[in-house]
Amino acid sequence: MKKLKAINLQVYIMLIAIVVIMLFFSAATDGAYLSARNISNLLRQTSITGILAIGMLFVIISAEIDLSVGSLMGLLGGFAAITNVWWGWPLPATIIATLALGFLFGVWNGWWVAYQRVPSFIVTLAGLLAFRGMLIGMTNGTTVSPTSSAMTQIGQGYLGSELGFILGAIAVAAFVVWGQKQRLARQKLALPNPAAGVFIGKSAVLAIVLLGAIYLLNDYRGIPIPVLLLAVLAVIGYFISRKTAFGRYIYAIGGNIDAARLSGIKVEKIKLAIFAINGVMVAIAGLVLSARLGAGSPSAGQNAELDAIAACVIGGASLAGGVGSVWGVIIGALIIASLDNGMSMLDVPTFWQYIVKGGILLLAVWVDSISKKKA
Repeated sequence: MKKLKAINLQVYIMLIAIVVIMLFFSAATDGAYLSARNISNLLRQTSITGILAIGMLFVIISAEIDLSVGSLMGLLGGFAAITNVWWGWPLPATIIATLALGFLFGVWNGWWVAYQRVPSFIVTLAGLLAFRGMLIGMTNGTTVSPTSSAMTQIGQGYLGSELGFILGAIAVAAFVVWGQKQRLARQKLALPNPAAGVFIGKSAVLAIVLLGAIYLLNDYRGIPIPVLLLAVLAVIGYFISRKTAFGRYIYAIGGNIDAARLSGIKVEKIKLAIFAINGVMVAIAGLVLSARLGAGSPSAGQNAELDAIAACVIGGASLAGGVGSVWGVIIGALIIASLDNGMSMLDVPTFWQYIVKGGILLLAVWVDSISKKKA
């Protein structure tokens, strides 16, 4: 319970940080930062890092790491572009083949880590180099473009304004129904429940923020498809991590692997599944990246693994394992994208952007270390 409260507190602190960042850049850009067009672009930037971070979160909670996701995202995105541009495959075949390839590469990494006992740092560092080499060889070092209009829609398309509001209303209604169902279940088991006013307040805040964001995005073109995809994957990731036995096993393995093994958890199979899921998430991110760029590039995905890890750490995940939440890493990804977007608008030199992001990452790890010592 204390750990859950600590995670919730971190989420609130990060939300405040986002508000402060947005207000600062809005003042520095005379309001251009909070324009509908820039908010749409900001959320689109967040989507790729967020998708990668969800997969990375499961890996980090299990006390492992994956340094290969940036190179693998570039490789899978390049593969998708090649099948679409050079080979002329229909879009469904491209998507299925890319996801299957991501799954296989994830299983490959997981097999070395889980069954061969090779440290994940080494396995994925090797993958970082090998996948980048495969991408350069596969594309002959050239950009593969342009992708078909159907594929481009994945990264550049928008939902219509009416459909956006309908989906927003459905999401709010689903939150209310699910929350009430959870409250009734806890009541039957004689477990403590938050006050009804708190639940109503949370529902109202969600409705205002979500529908307000949709209204703002509709003022430009509508909800970007990558943002919708990130939202769906975040809900699925949350459900897996918090509402399934598989999710509890992941936390147990990261918290104490020996205790998890003694309690009957099949540690090797769970770790293999974690890396397989991560591979699929990387494949989705690769598809979105290539569709957004309209091309497959031999340099795509460089340093993306660092942003994904930073989003997890800033979002409250512990590199020691056993701690982390999906909503936290989404907020962490939004913080990183907000800084990138704002500093780019202010024409901050690239080297300063790296320094600022590195400083924030160090600060997040330090805060995590301090909180552990106090606990």
